[in-house]
Amino acid sequence: MTEYDNEPIPGLPGILPPGETIVWQGSPDWRSLARTAFHTRLVAVYFAGLSLMAALFAVRHGAYAGLELTVSLGLVGLGLLHVLAWGSARTTIYTLTNRRIVFRIGIAVPKCINLPLGMIASVDLADRANGTGDLPLTLIGAPKLGYVALWPHARPLKIARPAPMMRSVPQAATVAALVARTCLAANPNGRIAPIEHAQAQTPRTAAPAFEEAHPA
Repeated sequence: MTEYDNEPIPGLPGILPPGETIVWQGSPDWRSLARTAFHTRLVAVYFAGLSLMAALFAVRHGAYAGLELTVSLGLVGLGLLHVLAWGSARTTIYTLTNRRIVFRIGIAVPKCINLPLGMIASVDLADRANGTGDLPLTLIGAPKLGYVALWPHARPLKIARPAPMMRSVPQAATVAALVARTCLAANPNGRIAPIEHAQAQTPRTAAPAFEEAHPA
Protein backbone atom coordinates (compact mmCIF):
# COMPACT_ATOMS: atom_id res chain seq x y z
CA MET A 1 0.00 0.00 0.00
CA THR A 2 1.35 3.44 -0.96
CA GLU A 3 0.66 6.83 0.57
CA TYR A 4 -1.81 7.53 -2.25
CA ASP A 5 -3.83 4.31 -2.13
CA ASN A 6 -6.55 5.94 -0.03
CA GLU A 7 -7.34 8.60 -2.64
CA PRO A 8 -10.95 8.24 -3.79
CA ILE A 9 -9.91 9.87 -7.09
CA PRO A 10 -6.21 9.82 -8.09
CA GLY A 11 -4.73 13.27 -7.50
CA LEU A 12 -7.63 14.56 -5.40
CA PRO A 13 -8.11 14.59 -1.62
CA GLY A 14 -11.79 13.61 -1.80
CA ILE A 15 -14.84 12.97 -3.93
CA LEU A 16 -15.75 15.94 -6.11
CA PRO A 17 -18.82 17.87 -4.93
CA PRO A 18 -21.90 17.99 -7.14
CA GLY A 19 -21.37 20.15 -10.22
CA GLU A 20 -17.57 19.88 -10.21
CA THR A 21 -15.96 17.87 -13.00
CA ILE A 22 -12.40 17.04 -14.01
CA VAL A 23 -11.32 18.88 -17.14
CA TRP A 24 -7.72 17.64 -17.34
CA GLN A 25 -5.15 15.71 -15.35
CA GLY A 26 -1.45 15.28 -15.99
CA SER A 27 2.00 14.74 -14.49
CA PRO A 28 5.45 16.13 -15.28
CA ASP A 29 7.70 14.47 -17.83
CA TRP A 30 10.43 13.20 -15.53
CA ARG A 31 13.29 13.60 -18.01
CA SER A 32 12.38 17.22 -18.66
CA LEU A 33 11.90 17.74 -14.92
CA ALA A 34 15.39 16.37 -14.27
CA ARG A 35 16.93 18.84 -16.72
CA THR A 36 14.97 21.93 -15.72
CA ALA A 37 14.24 21.58 -11.99
CA PHE A 38 17.11 19.37 -10.84
CA HIS A 39 19.62 20.87 -13.31
CA THR A 40 21.19 17.56 -14.30
CA ARG A 41 22.85 19.04 -17.38
CA LEU A 42 24.50 21.79 -15.33
CA VAL A 43 25.69 19.24 -12.76
CA ALA A 44 27.02 17.01 -15.56
CA VAL A 45 29.00 19.92 -17.04
CA TYR A 46 30.37 20.79 -13.59
CA PHE A 47 31.61 17.27 -12.91
CA ALA A 48 32.94 16.96 -16.46
CA GLY A 49 35.08 20.03 -15.80
CA LEU A 50 36.29 18.62 -12.48
CA SER A 51 37.03 15.29 -14.14
CA LEU A 52 39.06 17.00 -16.86
CA MET A 53 41.12 18.82 -14.26
CA ALA A 54 41.60 15.59 -12.33
CA ALA A 55 42.64 13.81 -15.51
CA LEU A 56 45.27 16.45 -16.31
CA PHE A 57 46.60 16.18 -12.77
CA ALA A 58 46.66 12.39 -13.02
CA VAL A 59 48.61 12.43 -16.30
CA ARG A 60 51.22 14.78 -14.88
CA HIS A 61 51.65 13.07 -11.52
CA GLY A 62 50.58 9.52 -12.21
CA ALA A 63 47.96 9.55 -9.45
CA TYR A 64 44.59 8.36 -10.73
CA ALA A 65 42.77 7.97 -7.44
CA GLY A 66 41.47 11.55 -7.57
CA LEU A 67 40.14 11.06 -11.10
CA GLU A 68 38.33 7.87 -10.17
CA LEU A 69 36.80 9.51 -7.10
CA THR A 70 35.64 12.58 -9.06
CA VAL A 71 34.05 10.48 -11.80
CA SER A 72 32.38 8.23 -9.24
CA LEU A 73 30.93 11.15 -7.28
CA GLY A 74 29.64 12.71 -10.48
CA LEU A 75 27.90 9.52 -11.59
CA VAL A 76 26.37 8.96 -8.15
CA GLY A 77 25.20 12.57 -7.92
CA LEU A 78 23.61 12.50 -11.36
CA GLY A 79 21.99 9.18 -10.59
CA LEU A 80 20.45 10.53 -7.39
CA LEU A 81 19.13 13.64 -9.15
CA HIS A 82 17.50 11.49 -11.83
CA VAL A 83 15.92 9.27 -9.17
CA LEU A 84 14.56 12.33 -7.37
CA ALA A 85 13.15 13.72 -10.61
CA TRP A 86 11.54 10.38 -11.43
CA GLY A 87 10.07 10.11 -7.93
CA SER A 88 8.78 13.68 -8.01
CA ALA A 89 7.11 13.19 -11.39
CA ARG A 90 5.64 9.84 -10.36
CA THR A 91 4.05 11.28 -7.21
CA THR A 92 2.77 14.48 -8.82
CA ILE A 93 -0.64 14.92 -10.39
CA TYR A 94 -1.94 18.27 -11.60
CA THR A 95 -5.74 18.37 -11.80
CA LEU A 96 -7.83 21.02 -13.52
CA THR A 97 -11.53 21.02 -12.75
CA ASN A 98 -14.21 23.50 -13.69
CA ARG A 99 -13.72 25.14 -10.26
CA ARG A 100 -10.08 24.79 -9.20
CA ILE A 101 -6.57 23.57 -9.89
CA VAL A 102 -5.20 20.95 -7.51
CA PHE A 103 -1.52 20.17 -7.04
CA ARG A 104 -0.99 16.73 -5.52
CA ILE A 105 2.72 16.76 -4.75
CA GLY A 106 5.29 15.37 -2.33
CA ILE A 107 7.43 12.22 -2.29
CA ALA A 108 7.91 11.64 1.44
CA VAL A 109 5.15 13.95 2.69
CA PRO A 110 2.25 14.02 0.22
CA LYS A 111 0.02 17.07 0.18
CA CYS A 112 -2.73 18.62 -1.94
CA ILE A 113 -2.84 22.33 -2.74
CA ASN A 114 -6.20 23.69 -3.90
CA LEU A 115 -6.26 26.82 -6.04
CA PRO A 116 -9.78 28.10 -6.82
CA LEU A 117 -9.99 29.40 -10.38
CA GLY A 118 -11.13 32.78 -9.06
CA MET A 119 -7.68 33.20 -7.45
CA ILE A 120 -5.83 32.88 -10.75
CA ALA A 121 -4.96 36.21 -12.37
CA SER A 122 -2.87 34.90 -15.27
CA VAL A 123 -1.46 31.77 -16.81
CA ASP A 124 1.94 31.97 -18.48
CA LEU A 125 3.78 29.46 -20.61
CA ALA A 126 7.46 28.67 -21.01
CA ASP A 127 7.55 25.96 -23.65
CA ARG A 128 10.33 23.85 -25.11
CA ALA A 129 11.10 22.23 -28.41
CA ASN A 130 10.08 18.77 -27.17
CA GLY A 131 6.54 19.95 -26.41
CA THR A 132 6.89 20.08 -22.63
CA GLY A 133 6.71 23.34 -20.74
CA ASP A 134 6.16 25.13 -17.46
CA LEU A 135 2.90 26.89 -16.58
CA PRO A 136 3.44 29.55 -13.88
CA LEU A 137 0.23 30.75 -12.24
CA THR A 138 -0.06 34.33 -10.96
CA LEU A 139 -2.47 34.46 -8.04
CA ILE A 140 -4.67 37.28 -6.82
CA GLY A 141 -3.94 38.58 -3.34
CA ALA A 142 -1.29 37.17 -1.04
CA PRO A 143 -1.92 33.45 -0.56
CA LYS A 144 0.14 31.75 2.14
CA LEU A 145 2.20 29.35 0.08
CA GLY A 146 5.71 28.42 1.18
CA TYR A 147 8.43 28.19 -1.46
CA VAL A 148 10.04 25.16 0.14
CA ALA A 149 6.68 23.41 0.48
CA LEU A 150 5.92 24.05 -3.20
CA TRP A 151 9.33 23.26 -4.71
CA PRO A 152 9.94 22.06 -7.36
CA HIS A 153 6.43 23.15 -8.34
CA ALA A 154 7.21 26.83 -7.80
CA ARG A 155 8.33 29.56 -10.15
CA PRO A 156 12.12 29.98 -9.78
CA LEU A 157 13.43 32.87 -7.69
CA LYS A 158 9.95 33.98 -6.57
CA ILE A 159 10.81 33.35 -2.93
CA ALA A 160 9.19 36.34 -1.22
CA ARG A 161 5.89 35.68 -2.99
CA PRO A 162 5.95 32.07 -4.18
CA ALA A 163 3.98 31.33 -7.35
CA PRO A 164 2.80 27.78 -8.05
CA MET A 165 3.92 26.35 -11.37
CA MET A 166 3.01 23.21 -13.24
CA ARG A 167 6.37 21.77 -14.23
CA SER A 168 7.43 19.99 -17.41
CA VAL A 169 3.87 19.37 -18.56
CA PRO A 170 3.56 17.39 -21.82
CA GLN A 171 1.72 19.21 -24.63
CA ALA A 172 2.15 22.35 -22.57
CA ALA A 173 0.72 24.82 -25.11
CA THR A 174 -2.54 22.88 -25.36
CA VAL A 175 -2.82 22.53 -21.58
CA ALA A 176 -2.08 26.22 -21.00
CA ALA A 177 -4.83 27.28 -23.40
CA LEU A 178 -7.22 24.85 -21.72
CA VAL A 179 -6.42 26.27 -18.28
CA ALA A 180 -7.00 29.82 -19.52
CA ARG A 181 -10.33 28.94 -21.14
CA THR A 182 -11.49 27.11 -18.02
CA CYS A 183 -10.59 30.09 -15.82
CA LEU A 184 -12.53 32.42 -18.10
CA ALA A 185 -15.53 30.10 -18.11
CA ALA A 186 -15.49 29.98 -14.31
CA ASN A 187 -15.09 33.75 -13.95
CA PRO A 188 -16.60 35.46 -17.03
CA ASN A 189 -16.35 38.95 -15.49
CA GLY A 190 -12.71 38.57 -14.58
CA ARG A 191 -9.54 38.80 -16.63
CA ILE A 192 -7.25 35.93 -17.38
CA ALA A 193 -4.19 35.94 -19.57
CA PRO A 194 -4.32 32.97 -21.97
CA ILE A 195 -0.95 32.30 -23.57
CA GLU A 196 1.72 33.70 -25.80
CA HIS A 197 4.57 31.28 -26.40
CA ALA A 198 7.96 31.79 -24.81
CA GLN A 199 11.07 31.04 -26.79
CA ALA A 200 12.35 27.51 -26.33
CA GLN A 201 15.83 28.90 -25.71
CA THR A 202 14.64 30.64 -22.53
CA PRO A 203 12.26 28.11 -20.98
CA ARG A 204 12.51 29.53 -17.48
CA THR A 205 11.11 32.93 -18.36
CA ALA A 206 7.35 33.16 -18.58
CA ALA A 207 6.24 34.94 -21.71
CA PRO A 208 4.16 38.10 -21.52
CA ALA A 209 0.64 36.90 -22.20
CA PHE A 210 -2.10 38.80 -23.95
CA GLU A 211 -5.31 39.39 -21.98
CA GLU A 212 -8.79 38.43 -22.98
CA ALA A 213 -11.50 40.30 -21.11
CA HIS A 214 -15.23 39.70 -21.01
CA PRO A 215 -17.57 42.63 -20.45
CA ALA A 216 -19.57 42.66 -17.28
